[in-house]
Amino acid sequence: MLTIYDSSRSRFCDGVSRRNFLKIGALGLGGLALPQLLHAESQMGIRRSHKAVIMIFLPGGPSHQDIFDLKMDAPKEIRGEFKPISTKVPGIQICEHLPRLAKLMDKLVVIRSMVGALDDHNAFQCLTGRVARNQAPGGWPALGSVLSKLQGPVNKYIPPFVGLSPKMGHVPWSDAGMPGFLGVAHAPFKPDGAGKSDMVLNGVTLDRLSDRKNLLASFDNFRRDVDGSGMMEGLDSFNEQAFGLLTSSKLLEALDIEKEDAKVRTMYGKGDPKNRDDGAPKLMEHMLIARRLVEAGSRCVTLAFSRWDHHGDNFGALRQDLPLLDQGVSALVKDIYQRGLEKDVSVVVWGEFGRTPTINKDGGRDHWPRVSCAMLFGGGIRAGQVIGATDRLGGEAVERPVYFGEVFATLYHNLGIDVNKVTVRDLTGRPQYLVDHYQPMRELVG
Repeated sequence: MLTIYDSSRSRFCDGVSRRNFLKIGALGLGGLALPQLLHAESQMGIRRSHKAVIMIFLPGGPSHQDIFDLKMDAPKEIRGEFKPISTKVPGIQICEHLPRLAKLMDKLVVIRSMVGALDDHNAFQCLTGRVARNQAPGGWPALGSVLSKLQGPVNKYIPPFVGLSPKMGHVPWSDAGMPGFLGVAHAPFKPDGAGKSDMVLNGVTLDRLSDRKNLLASFDNFRRDVDGSGMMEGLDSFNEQAFGLLTSSKLLEALDIEKEDAKVRTMYGKGDPKNRDDGAPKLMEHMLIARRLVEAGSRCVTLAFSRWDHHGDNFGALRQDLPLLDQGVSALVKDIYQRGLEKDVSVVVWGEFGRTPTINKDGGRDHWPRVSCAMLFGGGIRAGQVIGATDRLGGEAVERPVYFGEVFATLYHNLGIDVNKVTVRDLTGRPQYLVDHYQPMRELVG
């Protein structure tokens, strides 16, 4: 853990007080870790527009037939306890515990027929669009890592890929996105905690930090002199970015929601910072931080909200969590539209799989990878529609099955990246397409 102290006064040189600094894990200025994380290579032909993606992961697999796909004609042991309500779009109904989102349905897309999941409690498929089996050498990279590789940073002080997912008891749910074969340079930047803790650089004062920077520069010069490959030439700029990130207030301001208007903070609401069992805390504030980050320059922000693995007391848990999700996501929808970001920022909300049609003896639903749901908005897509349908019991997709790779192809399209042309090279040097054989969803981009 790094910490910068200003030994001469109570505020940092850029006017930011110590209390506004954030805890940032695993950053080391003495080694190459931070410079490598900031080393963003670009690929010729990729448009560097500032478009972005926010991915809200619901760890555990949300119950699709109790949220977006209620089955009122099914037998009692299947249909559940909730009732559907009408939305702003005639003919579309969603759960009664999502009244705010119902009023915004004209800006949303609900997918009721997500297929191709594995029975695996892992964020991997929601972060990469691929299953974790038969991976390319080095592993499949997350979408945020791909954007870091292809488009690089918008602002040198704002990491292109930020992962807000906190540590959880079930570690695979904590995955904010792995860089895979693209390497650590394109891993997500992970602020530690809710973004409100003090950040200090292990007792290193600004003077000592400056001395260390000069020392690093002298080492780099020495290493460059003895390096004949030319690989050292770029290290100066990467170290400069690393130093700038640690001493600039831009990232800290983006992470500090106290900088936001009080009415906006109230709109998002205040969540519960405690982790739920082995899952994530309920932090609607992370949705606000995500918006602030993409507006400041991040290309991809991932976050995780609560815990949705309800093998028991499914309806009691949903009665607690759905109103919070409703408030946080509806606030993000309004915020994005009010700030004119609806064509530039794509948002997807989903979990790793769905739940069984039949309610078990403990009042819960078990794992059901055969079909699940998702919600999208922003990115200029055609909103106000439902895509796909399941059978009477909510167990099988019977209309327009949608694969994770199709959603990813759509997100890349929204970002100005042609999935039919653009490739990234794996560790063997072999070019790999960003998605398997999938195309952007015709219903959304036409």
